[in-house]
Amino acid sequence: MTQTAPRKQAARSTGKRTSGRARGGTTDATTTEGREAPAAPRAAEAPGPDPDAAEAVTGLDMVLVDGALGPLRRLVPPARTTLNFARNLAGKPDVVGKRARYLARELGRIGLGRSEVEPSKKDRRFADPAWSGNPLLRRVMQAHIATAQTAAKLVDDAGLDWQDDERIRFTLTNLVDALAPSNTPLNPLLWKAVIDTGGKSAVRGVRRAVGDLVSSPRVPSMVEPDAFTVGEDLAVTPGVVVFRTDVFELIRYRPTTPQVREVPLLMVPPTINKYYIADLAPGRSIAEHYVSTGQQVFMISWRNPDERHADWGLDTYGQAVLDAMGAVERATGSRRVSLQAFCSGGIITAMLLSHLAAQGQLDRVAAASFAVTVLDWARAGTVGALMNPEAVREATEKSRKKGYLDGAALAEVFAWLRPNDLVWNYWVNNYLQGKPPAAFDILYWNADTTRMAAGLHRDFIDVAMRNALTEPGSVSMLGTPVDLSTVDVDTYVTAGIADHLCPWQACYRTTQLLGGESRFILSTNGHIASLVNPPTNPKSTFQVAGSTPPDPEEWLAKAETVKGSWWPDFMSWLDERSGEQIPAPESLGGGLEVLGDAPGTYVFDK
Repeated sequence: MTQTAPRKQAARSTGKRTSGRARGGTTDATTTEGREAPAAPRAAEAPGPDPDAAEAVTGLDMVLVDGALGPLRRLVPPARTTLNFARNLAGKPDVVGKRARYLARELGRIGLGRSEVEPSKKDRRFADPAWSGNPLLRRVMQAHIATAQTAAKLVDDAGLDWQDDERIRFTLTNLVDALAPSNTPLNPLLWKAVIDTGGKSAVRGVRRAVGDLVSSPRVPSMVEPDAFTVGEDLAVTPGVVVFRTDVFELIRYRPTTPQVREVPLLMVPPTINKYYIADLAPGRSIAEHYVSTGQQVFMISWRNPDERHADWGLDTYGQAVLDAMGAVERATGSRRVSLQAFCSGGIITAMLLSHLAAQGQLDRVAAASFAVTVLDWARAGTVGALMNPEAVREATEKSRKKGYLDGAALAEVFAWLRPNDLVWNYWVNNYLQGKPPAAFDILYWNADTTRMAAGLHRDFIDVAMRNALTEPGSVSMLGTPVDLSTVDVDTYVTAGIADHLCPWQACYRTTQLLGGESRFILSTNGHIASLVNPPTNPKSTFQVAGSTPPDPEEWLAKAETVKGSWWPDFMSWLDERSGEQIPAPESLGGGLEVLGDAPGTYVFDK
């Protein structure tokens, strides 16, 4: 029986706001007379392969906001929230009057051509010179920015609690972004494209709009469906399938070094989208990098469930990881396995580790890594704020009747979490300009959605709504009450500083729930770009500190910035826990039968 470690004091959120405010979509702008301007809408990114712009559709597999109900419901705040907003502002007539007077004065200056309101330098929506050079377009742009600034400040002035604030700010951001003049026929890019193509761009744009909006997800395409081919451009690290069940296939990658580490690494991907987020194009593949350093690497490839698999829940997937561990042990002869889990795969893995501890089998795990994984949902950002029990019950019932949650519908909802990045810049590029979106591997992976079994959807929502993993015994895995403090293996926890789906502070609290020693890494970028972070990226940095105190802000104050990717750091950390160097195996099957070449068959299920 493993020894139970003392339970760490979980870091709890305080009433102050941190980076969550940035998710509301605000940046600084400049106004006249050197006054501090109200916050302006978040800048849009240029159409094309921007890693951070990909984040919202990568899938926070912990489905707290359910795509089954559609995105329009989420754009309208609950009546109680709206009432609180109105009541709070009604109690501050002086503040409201001040904001109204500011806006009236600024609109007057704009009309006279005397306003100095400018978009943020990062706001590429208005980068075309016509927005500043044409008197009419400049006035329209300035009026939009001034109005958006005033609206954002009114939300600040209302002094709402964090959930109401996030809900109102989310609605406001979507409304402001939608009404931007850059999304209308006023956009000079539209007319330049029409002139340059003799009107063909308009025809192409209409065709693209019709094609996108007739089926889910009803948002502009972010990548062409034939931009890449799995098995040819993506998921090409050499390997074989050595084990298969109804739930998953197990891929073993071919070693590229004469010596390998004795303890193998099993990777547990998310349960929405395909596994190859960890095996993208050569040079950008996590699995490829790990293999090149001498690790024995295995990968779970989840099956795309349908209505036949409606009952698959947390126990099904926990047993699948346990089965995969057994297969890895038989294939390598090792009695221990290291685990690296991503997002929702991390939730399943953490619960399974608690089960193993209760069974006296945690010594089968040499080390564990959790990437962009939230185990404590106290104030987990915009997604958490949008939850309410009635909507959750309705969504769960819909997925129960259907047998699954449709990944395409979920992608549509996530797109509206970052409308400028994931809707409106592609609206301009695809429809107004009639251009195809740029080919980008992460966005292609985003679009390659999978379904989530109704049982897993139900279980995830139950765990999150009750924040069950923070209370020992509140939820079970394979019949065993879960107590994460009993998981006393060493852990490596990563998060992205710009991750709006799994805020880094929420990921950090994983270090406080688990019982062992943790190394926490805060990477640049967001949810997925923090993972797909190869050493060849010259802009990569990460932050690390020598300890993990309860308060994430205290950790941040002590952290040092390291230039480069966290991948080599993780390999060094894992090497210390992976046993001796042994000759690379000649046969990849080991004690298992080779069933075919990677990437296997389940990855092609649509």
